[in-house]
Amino acid sequence: MSEQNKFFQNVQTYVDQAAGFTKLPKGLIEQIKICNAVYQINFPVKIKDEIKVIEAYRVQHSHHKLPTKGGIRYSEMVNQDEVMALAALMTYKCAVVNVPFGGAKGGIKINPKEYTEDELERITRRYTFELIKKGFIGPSLDVPAPDYGTGEREMSWIVDTYIQFNQQEINASACVTGKPIGQGGVHGRTEATGRGVYYGLKHATTFSDDMKKLGLEPGIEGKKVIIQGFGNVGYYTAKVMQENGAIIVGVAEYEGGLYNAKGIDIEDLKKYQIENRTIRNYPKAKFVKQTDFLMEHECDILIPAALENQITKENAPRIKAKIIGEGANGPITPSAEAILMKKGVMVVPDMYLNAGGVTVSYFEWLKNLSHVSFGRLDHRHQDDAFNKIIDLIEGNTGRKISKREKESLKGADELDIVRSGLEDTMVNSYENIRDILKRHKKMQGLRTAAYVDALEKIGVTYLKMGVFP
Repeated sequence: MSEQNKFFQNVQTYVDQAAGFTKLPKGLIEQIKICNAVYQINFPVKIKDEIKVIEAYRVQHSHHKLPTKGGIRYSEMVNQDEVMALAALMTYKCAVVNVPFGGAKGGIKINPKEYTEDELERITRRYTFELIKKGFIGPSLDVPAPDYGTGEREMSWIVDTYIQFNQQEINASACVTGKPIGQGGVHGRTEATGRGVYYGLKHATTFSDDMKKLGLEPGIEGKKVIIQGFGNVGYYTAKVMQENGAIIVGVAEYEGGLYNAKGIDIEDLKKYQIENRTIRNYPKAKFVKQTDFLMEHECDILIPAALENQITKENAPRIKAKIIGEGANGPITPSAEAILMKKGVMVVPDMYLNAGGVTVSYFEWLKNLSHVSFGRLDHRHQDDAFNKIIDLIEGNTGRKISKREKESLKGADELDIVRSGLEDTMVNSYENIRDILKRHKKMQGLRTAAYVDALEKIGVTYLKMGVFP
């Protein structure tokens, strides 16, 4: 079996590597590794004039905390091994960023581009019905979210279907996250994973001793970046990185990539992509037919933000980036990582770096359970206090504060609160991982440190439950 076809085994390999740095019993490690529940579904949906059988999955990896949490992806590549691996990563990811969920994941084996919106709605609603029947969805059981090939639209269909079958459930809107604002979503969720990637890399590059080893100056500003994947995660990562001084020299998509050593205007490229449904023939950058080849170009930071197994033992020796930030789940295989470690490449792992999505999903879930927007209860009080301070300043200085200055000083709204909470989470989690790495001289890489962090937190929970006396 090739590296590309054993994603779940790759995750298990990382767990085994980290287990030796913990004092957890072997049996407990084995319990943490396994998937607690795997649900394969085959259901019929009428597509045009024929009945099509749809293959789908929902995996709950760990029940050490409930609800379980994880996205639903729509892709022809969906299979049981992939969904199990992604569910396991969600467990470890939630532990690393201190979000109190077990890990889960779902997938429907379709190419969404081959279906009309009406057909996708019927597939989504039927899938949701199948999850409801078996207790694989619910605010206290299992809470899905968007993933590759899905977004607010699909989450809207899911929550509406769930509510139809659970009309007496006061917290029904918390059955899924990533919803539109009008259906209980939270400001900042769409950008969350990409913005989290930026916050994580921003903090990782502040440590001057770590950057010195790589031959880099501290900070994001001026760093040359290549992004692989220009969907939700890739776009928002590139956008926020560029807004904060990074130079995006390359953008790769499934149909090829673009390169411009002077930088690519991300907003202009996104506009072109929307209008033309491709990045091909974009006039302000050189087109590179082979996406894999673009990843091998010179850059300071490479961010794989598409699918798993993109950097393998075959292409790892040719990677020139000094930092790889895993915006996607599992983009580097274990054998590739071993090669990168020998080359001195700094790998900021997926289970930490792309945890922005689940972090803000947690905020949305809390908002749904509390039935009130963040900042709403004290918004008027903050405004009154703010206006009194402004009046006092103007009265004592004789200077009129401009509208723009007032806006910059004003209290936080929901988006500000979400972004602040996300950045704080990413900063604290990174420092904890880095501290673990520094404590173990024989430990190689941030990934092992992140797994150690996750295993110890999950292990403590199991031991407190009394499952392992």
